[in-house]
Amino acid sequence: MRNKLIILGIFAVASCKAQQLPLNTLMENIQQNAYVKDLNYELVPYIGTYKANYQGNEITLFITKEENKLTKRAGKQFYRDVLNTKFIVRGSSNTILQDTKNNNLQTNTIYSTKIRSYDNSIILYYNGTNCSVGWGNIFLKKISNTQISWDYRPDDMIITPGKCPGNPDLTIYLPVTKDLIFTKQ
Repeated sequence: MRNKLIILGIFAVASCKAQQLPLNTLMENIQQNAYVKDLNYELVPYIGTYKANYQGNEITLFITKEENKLTKRAGKQFYRDVLNTKFIVRGSSNTILQDTKNNNLQTNTIYSTKIRSYDNSIILYYNGTNCSVGWGNIFLKKISNTQISWDYRPDDMIITPGKCPGNPDLTIYLPVTKDLIFTKQ
């Protein structure tokens, strides 16, 4: 009887541990409270500080890896490793136009959603600036150890009247372009 209780206890502890799944696991295969983990270190090559210039502005990306991030999607709650991207956009006179580096708010967040190993790229989701203006996908393609190519495709660049109270800045400062090269610093 004692051995049965020990075995049952071990089974209970083992089954409580979250299931670990690789990054590109399909949503329908992710169980509640599972952990979608960077098992093959596919996020690591993107980590770093990158700079580019676009239309007179200097854009600096700060890409870090966040492990075990709580995610709620498609009616599920699970955890996953993501790239968390913060940025600073400076104008031609070096004035800061937008700075999310120390921002812990839910606006202006950029997180990775999918790895595309077949073409050495990653898809990020940007939830937009104030009132979600500019939300959409950003595609980063690894060109070399020191360069990535940027392709930002906003899904919404205008705001419905009355949707955004007050007078917030609704400018999209991130470069809305394809094939912009960022260099690692």
